[in-house]
Amino acid sequence: MTPNYTTHSFLSNGNKLIAKLYLPTPLPSSPPPVIVVTGAWTTVKEQMPHVYAAELAQRGFAAFTFDFSGWGQSEGENRFLEDPIAKTEDIKAAVHFLTRCPDVDTSQIAGLGLCASSGYMVKAFTETPALKTIALVAPWLHNPAIAKEVYGGPDAYSALIATSDKASQKFQETGQITTITAASTTDQTALMYQAPYYTEPDRGLIAAYDNQFNLASWRPWLTFDAITLADQLSKPLFFVHSKAAVIPHGIKQFAEAATPWATGLWLDNITQFEFYDQTEPVRLASDAIARHFSDTLSPQ
Repeated sequence: MTPNYTTHSFLSNGNKLIAKLYLPTPLPSSPPPVIVVTGAWTTVKEQMPHVYAAELAQRGFAAFTFDFSGWGQSEGENRFLEDPIAKTEDIKAAVHFLTRCPDVDTSQIAGLGLCASSGYMVKAFTETPALKTIALVAPWLHNPAIAKEVYGGPDAYSALIATSDKASQKFQETGQITTITAASTTDQTALMYQAPYYTEPDRGLIAAYDNQFNLASWRPWLTFDAITLADQLSKPLFFVHSKAAVIPHGIKQFAEAATPWATGLWLDNITQFEFYDQTEPVRLASDAIARHFSDTLSPQ
């Protein structure tokens, strides 16, 4: 079934962000709870956020997707910047917009973060009372120690920070951004060389995808610490992950520190990219998170 959605815009730090609001079909008699859905790094709303928004709409929820500042159809001068703090502010602005949206139950707003944006969603959750609960699918949660492990050790980590600082200084002095291709099967300098999903035209390599990465992203991305946010939880969080997906020890560390607020479901032998759009992993994850939202949200 083709999901029913309307296009909206809202402001975040002066930038107009473009969004889609997915509504259940048929429409319920009263406004439904709404879930803010955000995707993996470098992505736009038409990729995995669309997939999960459509699944949630089929399960009776409204779902809200948007392009972060500087990505996709949204405004933003310093484009293609993967900045966790800036993206967190965009999520908070989206929630604020929904608190005034007549099409949804403004008292029942939740969030769903996929991959990298899981950390941003957690940060927004700890800072936004209007977010009643959140769920994470295939969460990438790191701290600087894990980032050093993933990105080649302390020396490689420091080199990426230096690259980031150089790109940031160039932007500050000239207004010019420094980018590389985000995903490619031929360009070995790409951020994600020969990565599945992102390089497949029938999956993530769609026309709406920017496929760019601003090198100034490295410092804010690498130094972001999502795991310490566990200490700030005071509301329920649910996750779906697999040991075959990315850095499972990140969410394990987080969940242990977040007891009793964080609970989850571990699925067997599902890779990171399969969580993004493959039928059975998406169904299993969507069923689980829909149950969580049904249990934790109370429609008026």
